[in-house]
Amino acid sequence: MQQIITISQMKDKVTFGSKIGLIAATVGSAVGLGNVWRFPAETQSNGGAAFLLIYILCVFLLGIPVMLGEFSLGRGGKSSALGVYQRLTPGKKWWIAGAISTLASYCILCFYMVVAGWTLEYLFQSITGNLYEIQTAADPNMNHAFSVKMQDYIMSPWKPVVFTLVVILINLVTLLRGVKKGIEKMSNIMMPLLFILLLIFVGVSLSLDKAAEGLKFFLSPDFSKISPGVIINALGQAFFSLSLGMGILVTYASYYPRDTRLGKTAVTVSLLDLLVAFMMGLIIFPAVTTFGLTGDNLEGATLVFVTLPEIFMNMPCPQLWSTLFFLLLLVAAISSTISIAEVTVMFSQEHFRVSRTKACCIVLLPLFVLSTICSLSQGPWSGFTILGMNIFDFLDTITTNVMLPLGSIIMCIYLGWVLKPEFLQQELTNRGTLKSRLLPMVTFIIRWIAPVLITIIMISQFL
Repeated sequence: MQQIITISQMKDKVTFGSKIGLIAATVGSAVGLGNVWRFPAETQSNGGAAFLLIYILCVFLLGIPVMLGEFSLGRGGKSSALGVYQRLTPGKKWWIAGAISTLASYCILCFYMVVAGWTLEYLFQSITGNLYEIQTAADPNMNHAFSVKMQDYIMSPWKPVVFTLVVILINLVTLLRGVKKGIEKMSNIMMPLLFILLLIFVGVSLSLDKAAEGLKFFLSPDFSKISPGVIINALGQAFFSLSLGMGILVTYASYYPRDTRLGKTAVTVSLLDLLVAFMMGLIIFPAVTTFGLTGDNLEGATLVFVTLPEIFMNMPCPQLWSTLFFLLLLVAAISSTISIAEVTVMFSQEHFRVSRTKACCIVLLPLFVLSTICSLSQGPWSGFTILGMNIFDFLDTITTNVMLPLGSIIMCIYLGWVLKPEFLQQELTNRGTLKSRLLPMVTFIIRWIAPVLITIIMISQFL
């Protein structure tokens, strides 16, 4: 029998202290490396503006409904990403969906800490000026020089590890302060800072010589570029950039007050997430056309740690722009790691019935070892492989291509077919106090559309 969670059962549940803090924290949980480096790479390889258009449609038609589903589960169950299933359908096996999301989030956390550590190192190198101490006379190919610099850094047996451990400590200190004083306060500072830095870079990028050419590629769609592959990639980017399937939104929504308007929150968060991705496009593509960079130069870590330092090198005051950019990236990375870590922190509190301090230690202290292993697997230990991949790449592949989509599929089936329709209705209307025009569409998409499309995305990764 489906369990109804009453308000009296949830009265002691911690909640965000303000609507601004709630939005800032949720946006921070969504905005991250997926917006900063994955979106430009996907846009470049999928036809530019045509991909952007499909991506926006995917966010509104599919991303927001699934986000509303996760918000409803979190606020309605008032528990962890795993606990909501146990509370709403006790004695059933649907908690497996939450277990998959929780495990996936922790695996992601192991290697995201490493990437955040790289970012902190590059920020430090930018501030000191060491990033640009390269032998240009001996090696006039600047891109190659920065590639060598990055490779030397990753292969170091201690530098990446040290900066990774510093990032873990930053996460530990923030999470120990709790939801209001830690996560919410951090988000209230870091999210405005992120948008200010983005605005600065947009202004600089639009002033470059060939900015108009880059804007044409990014904003003038060529509809002949649209193909099934582009649509699938755009949908995958929408789910990835909104942090769907990771348990983050379920966890954060469990901290929402009962009067939170889920529909308004989902639209606001999605619009701000889209804005970050859009601004990154305005930054990257004018710079790409101005400096003649294409192809592999826009892929993942290469874009951030090789291509962009090359661009900064060709601008006045490269040290200043490099410092500001890696500060921006660090803000995005830290907001991501904190939100991902909160998934397992909340789970540990509930499952092991321990204080928040002990839960933070249970989650973060093992990362001093696990993230160190991930870091070394990219460098000195790269010879140790699993299915032909080093540990870092293996965790990235198995979580992104298998665990996250699988957890999302089960969640949609659970929300659309197992729980009574009244559950979504109660959550989206705040127990009948609001009118929700989104309810029929959200229910239809969660029941019929999202599971099919997520399955297609998952299968396409292996074809």
